[in-house]
Amino acid sequence: MPQLAIFGGKPSVLASQHTRWPVLSTDDKSSVLQVLERGILSGPFAPEVSGLEREFSAYVGAKYCLATNSGTAALHLALAALGVGPGDEVITPSFTFVATALAVLHQNAVPIFIDIESETLGMDPNLLETAITPRTKAIIPVHIHGTPCDFGRIREIADRHQIPIIEDACQAHGAQYNGKKVGTLGQMGAFSLQSSKSLACGEGGLVVTDNKDLIERASRTRMFGEDIRPADSDLFRIERALDSNRSYDSVTMGWMYRTNEMSAALARSQLKRLDYWNANARRNAEYLSHELSLLPGITPPIVPSDRSSCYHKYRIRLDATKLGVQASPRKVRDAMLQALVAEGIDAVLWQSKPVPAQTLFKERLGFGHGVPWTLSSPVDYSISQFPETTRLLDSSLCLFSHTYPIAAQPLALCEAYVEAFTKLWLKIDEILAANPDSRA
Repeated sequence: MPQLAIFGGKPSVLASQHTRWPVLSTDDKSSVLQVLERGILSGPFAPEVSGLEREFSAYVGAKYCLATNSGTAALHLALAALGVGPGDEVITPSFTFVATALAVLHQNAVPIFIDIESETLGMDPNLLETAITPRTKAIIPVHIHGTPCDFGRIREIADRHQIPIIEDACQAHGAQYNGKKVGTLGQMGAFSLQSSKSLACGEGGLVVTDNKDLIERASRTRMFGEDIRPADSDLFRIERALDSNRSYDSVTMGWMYRTNEMSAALARSQLKRLDYWNANARRNAEYLSHELSLLPGITPPIVPSDRSSCYHKYRIRLDATKLGVQASPRKVRDAMLQALVAEGIDAVLWQSKPVPAQTLFKERLGFGHGVPWTLSSPVDYSISQFPETTRLLDSSLCLFSHTYPIAAQPLALCEAYVEAFTKLWLKIDEILAANPDSRA
């Protein structure tokens, strides 16, 4: 067997075999150029923004959509629209990107974290009810890594307590739960259009809902608190895109969360190929999962039969004890990560601690003087409450990265990954032995 790259051999996989993301077609570039030629670069009713809102709402099956400048902004708009405010509590999982919790803080509300379940890595419904208090004003489940969470059980509990749900679908464009696209299952849904996402425009976001009142409240928050409704688009004149009959009267707190025409145009063009990239991601993931699951101690992503994933990330769990290797999960993870990267495999950790373990939540400085936590009842962010999240992060890694995601790769590359991964995993004992401290 050829020598492992980590021991001085040649890498099994070449960088040139990977496809870089986002993949920009001639149509993508043309769509942006047309914006520049048109000369209309911004505005709440500018044609590309309006077109993106119309086309994405149709794609997911929602009545209304607002385009924003980030997924974080989309989450914030949803919270503001639902009336979440100072001292309120919002329940969300301990395993997510920090933006989920930051959006809660933006409304001077307090994130309440609960642990995840071990299969789809979404919030554990068994822990949800005990986290609900009279201060709970919203629940934000996250469809992490593009796989829908156990939404049916979450919704049953939320409905019983009459608490609205905001879906964080920022990684899950086109994923489905019981045949329905995520983002449309709760009162509101939020998506990100950041460059790493399967629907990428650089930076951007989308918030969707079927509720007219909620979309109008979100619209106010998106644009300086001004009461500009979708119906006002009837007065829009493209030849005077920067002019309007606005009263410049802010009726509530607001931000400037609009996106721009070039980003919207690129997103519209990319939306036409979203299903193609999702299908490619599923094909690659299904092949990898079938092959890697044959290895002792390797658990690929789990997607229940009532759901479909877009595999924004492909996370695998490692258990070297199944090979008779005794070493801490972190040491195995780190040793395998180092060996994979040396072998030419694109592998990353993506998060190394639960969100409540981040400094912001440990020190609770917030906006200063402890706000918003001083506005609420005492909360406990001790990491002992999140054992499943901790176990997951200590014993897993992601194949592929933001630069080279699974959706963009050819099947031949996945075949090369399986061969190289197998070679490394079956020699994990030797890899660990090369560093005596790695067994601590």
